[in-house]
Amino acid sequence: MKIMNTGTVNIKPSYIVDVRCEKCFLKSYKRLFEKFNVNEYLQQEFIAFFKEKISTSNHLSSPEFQPLLHNKFCNLIKVSDPYSEEKKLSNDIALGLYAEWKPKVLVSENPFVLALKLAIAANIMDYGANNSFDIHETIETVFTSSFAIDHSKQLQKLIKQAKRILYLGDNAGEIVFDRLFIETMMHNDIIYAVKEYPVLNDVTIEDAEYVGMNLVADVISNGYNAPSTVLHKCSKEFIDVYNSADLIISKGQGNYEGLMNENNSRIFFLMMVKCDVIAEKLNVEKGSFIVYNHSE
Repeated sequence: MKIMNTGTVNIKPSYIVDVRCEKCFLKSYKRLFEKFNVNEYLQQEFIAFFKEKISTSNHLSSPEFQPLLHNKFCNLIKVSDPYSEEKKLSNDIALGLYAEWKPKVLVSENPFVLALKLAIAANIMDYGANNSFDIHETIETVFTSSFAIDHSKQLQKLIKQAKRILYLGDNAGEIVFDRLFIETMMHNDIIYAVKEYPVLNDVTIEDAEYVGMNLVADVISNGYNAPSTVLHKCSKEFIDVYNSADLIISKGQGNYEGLMNENNSRIFFLMMVKCDVIAEKLNVEKGSFIVYNHSE
């Protein structure tokens, strides 16, 4: 299938940054300071920028802060994609697991449920949130756990009814299991949305091509480089697709943060809950796996 790139439309913002998110942001960039051996002067310049933006930009949501921080960090250290190595490693690991798990999915009693669980387990592959995770252990955990919120039956029903499905991608590596899940849907009009430019370890068009997502879906950019889907910052082309979709599958906590106030019955959120802020919002335990729709 073809891969399309896109070109900004104003809708409405999502929500304001929680103080716990601020600490999480700094923690992730301190890991990058160590990775790139950033000197003390540049660290202090970045932290000063961070504090200034937090104090003067309280109209911005948590996902909208990330591009500001990402761009500042990249400009300071003269690197365009700080997670490029981790993204390739994640994609390669996941492609190896894909070869192992696809035959198991095909012969399983319920391919849809097995592929869905694998896709949600793969949400753990997130270097932006944590640079130490075990995808094998998480796969085992998701098979022995129940979804804390489980609207999967309704999702499966609506996949069969939908004329067009928009699937919002999240992390590198994880995208490979999104591909496997999409293959079980047997649907002829699925559009997979990625980020316009690198941000954290979120997927871009290059990642989609690398893992063969373009073989099973039409791939587009959402026109923005937040690790989320922030509708009022996305391109008009993406918004047109968003509005035309009968069903929207939103992968990962980042996309949930951008869309959680939309109250849109077309959206199903598939993710692992990675922090206390979102756990409280959903009234589940941190580490829970969920398939969630506002209308259910």
